[in-house]
Amino acid sequence: MKTKNTGFIRLYFATIYSCKGLKAAFLSEPAVRQELAAICVLVPIAFWLDISVVERLLLILSLFIVLITELLNSAVEALADRVSTEVHVLIGKAKDIGSAAVFVSLILAMLVWGMILLT
Repeated sequence: MKTKNTGFIRLYFATIYSCKGLKAAFLSEPAVRQELAAICVLVPIAFWLDISVVERLLLILSLFIVLITELLNSAVEALADRVSTEVHVLIGKAKDIGSAAVFVSLILAMLVWGMILLT
């Protein structure tokens, strides 16, 4: 039985696996690339705007919530495709729910940006 790593060794390997996941998502998912491009444009704008620290944090957090949701959706889709490539009601439902989560996170980001920029 393999022993589990602990402490900084576990943190080191977790970081390696996370970087591999980010790279895989970047290379295989156009939506991830689009969201990262939006982050690269909008985060500097958030720092340029004359707003409070809390408002700036909300703007940036809303962007990262979209990216996090997209990464989780991509993971669900990859797992669903691994389980079965045939059309199945439950797999379609899981993919649709993941897509809905991304959609809701995008609405949240638009609301946050809209409300802060318009007030």
